[in-house]
Amino acid sequence: MLDRRNRKLRGRLLIVSRALALLGILSYPLIDASASQARTASIIIEADSGRVLHAIEADSAHYPASLAKMMALYLVFEALEQGRLRLDQALPVSAEAAAQPATKLGLAEGDSITVEDAILGLVTKSANDAATVVAEALGGTESEFARLMTERAGALGMNHTVFRNASGLPDERQVTTARDMATLALALMRDFPRNYHFFATRSFEFRGSVHTNHNRLLGRYNGVDGIKTGYINAQGYNVAISAERNGVRLVGVVLGGRSARLRDRHMIRLLDRGFVQRPVTREARATPEPDEPAVPPAPKRKSKTASAPSKTKSASIKVWGIQVGVFARYAQAHLAASRATRLVPELLSKASITVSKQKGRKLYRARLTGLSKDLATEACAALTQRNVDCMTFTLRMKKEASLALLTD
Repeated sequence: MLDRRNRKLRGRLLIVSRALALLGILSYPLIDASASQARTASIIIEADSGRVLHAIEADSAHYPASLAKMMALYLVFEALEQGRLRLDQALPVSAEAAAQPATKLGLAEGDSITVEDAILGLVTKSANDAATVVAEALGGTESEFARLMTERAGALGMNHTVFRNASGLPDERQVTTARDMATLALALMRDFPRNYHFFATRSFEFRGSVHTNHNRLLGRYNGVDGIKTGYINAQGYNVAISAERNGVRLVGVVLGGRSARLRDRHMIRLLDRGFVQRPVTREARATPEPDEPAVPPAPKRKSKTASAPSKTKSASIKVWGIQVGVFARYAQAHLAASRATRLVPELLSKASITVSKQKGRKLYRARLTGLSKDLATEACAALTQRNVDCMTFTLRMKKEASLALLTD
């Protein structure tokens, strides 16, 4: 009898609380955790136009999990742009930060970590201790930083998002939607083009340990260059992804996957459909390459004899790049290339970071590709003046091949 009364009481309280939330009396939306896990929310947006190509439950409330770190990074990048932080600045580790649960970098109270390492820890390891470190550095306390996160979310148009901590650790009042997370992903690319490359980091070495990015689609799905994954038990598996092909950039979000593998498969299907809907940009359709007709004659497409040599010749282009060192580890090479883009951003802001493994040797070349001859020469000269070893090189590549020469 008592259990029945308790169930009735809980049911009435849930009805009342939801009614109050609808009336705006509560300051945060409520989520039925079981309902959140039962449905998956997803959205695909074409970045340039803002056109929504797919949306299911895109405005339903979900827990962000570690996607909350995307907003923490937004505020970190903003502080870097404004000069309130420096990449080489050492941030103190408090007892609160050191006590955060896994996943984390294992920072100890009284320790310190540079802003750059904290960023890389958030992007790859999704480190909760690093999240608290940057939160306290910018907000004084994590709760105050969460208030700033929520405030900035509202300014960006994320009208259904509330943050309660910097990491995305469980809190029933911390909620978002797939549409809001896509809005945030687009804002990160738009507002911080010099720092967005951090999200493409596939691994990060910190104090002798290498941390691999949880985003499994990096290097496995053509065109993906970020952004973030997340998981808590009450929510399931989340991911925000950005991918570019043939000048078309898509941003996708999936919330509430039943496993990381199913979540990733779902995202791949959505991106595949999105790129089919928008295979090329309007500019590309209007001005096709002169030696690659928009509609090639049928005989040339089918022929494998006399026309083959000329077809191979017309399908390749010369690409210039620069090399800024050779390293024993992939993470070291990627970091060196990333730093080069920040040293001369006026020349390298549009370059592609590539890391290639030397054949027969366990060495990785740090490279920046996609440059003209003049730009590569100027960039190398500017880097040399900054005491960075640099050399130019050329590659013969297929036109439709990706410039990302990533090999593990």
